[in-house]
Amino acid sequence: MKAVVLLALLGAAFAAAEDEKVVGGYECPRHSVPYQVSLNAGYHFCGGSLISSQWVVSAAHCHKSRVQVRLGEHNIAVNEGTEQWIDSAKLIKHPQYNSYNLDNDIMLIKLSRPATLNSYVQTVALPSRCPLPDENCMVSGWGNTSANGNNFPDRLQCLRQPIIDDRICRNAYPHIFTDNMVCSGFMHGGASSCQGDSGGPLVCSGQLQGVVSWGYDCAMQGHPSVYARVCRYNSWISSTMSNN
Repeated sequence: MKAVVLLALLGAAFAAAEDEKVVGGYECPRHSVPYQVSLNAGYHFCGGSLISSQWVVSAAHCHKSRVQVRLGEHNIAVNEGTEQWIDSAKLIKHPQYNSYNLDNDIMLIKLSRPATLNSYVQTVALPSRCPLPDENCMVSGWGNTSANGNNFPDRLQCLRQPIIDDRICRNAYPHIFTDNMVCSGFMHGGASSCQGDSGGPLVCSGQLQGVVSWGYDCAMQGHPSVYARVCRYNSWISSTMSNN
């Protein structure tokens, strides 16, 4: 099995190999993704999604011992007056998280105090059903916007992309893709989430259906981005929140 390049798949705008300009994403309208958070350890390193005033969903591979959760952000390089910076109180990786193949790549973060919900900071709904093939979704993040270089934007990037049928994804990633994963993006490449987007939201029809997890390469033809399939974790999320 070829080693998977575990590209903490962050963010959302990407370059085709033949030209260096962004082809996939666009700057999100300011505060149009109010559930998006930035995980900060002196620098932005992962994304996440606010699911209640005191809980954030991210990827287990984003785990660090101490994390500051930054909410209400658009440009992470400047203070815009809309931000809430709240330290984490607990980081809880899924008990069956497998760091080798990134199965069960999901984590809950409890904030040290509840966030204030307003027009800049809002929660996103957990899924009431699993995602449907070809369903239109949106991924967002501050991750790399270049497929073959480093270009980390200060402003939040968005990308609309469909859910890819599980059978197609299984063929793209034989022996790696599990029932706890879902693919979204474009089989022809040219646009995807990338490093720095990891842990961030894939939202379909107003519900959090994916957590940015991994891929072979950013925006690579035949290898779409892979996300943790949130609909499989509803009971773990609710029991973890009520027990902590």
